[in-house]
Amino acid sequence: MLLVVVLALLLGFLVAFVLMTPRHRKTGYEGKAQFNLNNDKASKSYSRTEVSLHNKRTDCWIIIENKVYDVTSYVEEHPGGDAILAHAGDDSTEGFFGPQHATRVFDMIEDFYIGDLEH
Repeated sequence: MLLVVVLALLLGFLVAFVLMTPRHRKTGYEGKAQFNLNNDKASKSYSRTEVSLHNKRTDCWIIIENKVYDVTSYVEEHPGGDAILAHAGDDSTEGFFGPQHATRVFDMIEDFYIGDLEH
């Protein structure tokens, strides 16, 4: 009887853990899965055409050094205002590495990483 109770508790904890684990947000396009050796996690590949479709305030992707970032949730918080939208859906590498950015943006941008640009 004690064994049944212990197993039931373990099962309950397992179910609670699975239900509380955050789900990854869907991007609307499920690109090709590939393994990214730079950060040891699965990533997707996107074409320039696919990225270009995400070019507005409410759906904003950018490319920085051939990596794709979904910065939609950051657009309203961007200290440079709408400057982030100047290259929405396009390559933002030059602007990203401009003198206006503090070094912390280099760590911060990784939170928005969604995949690599197809070659």
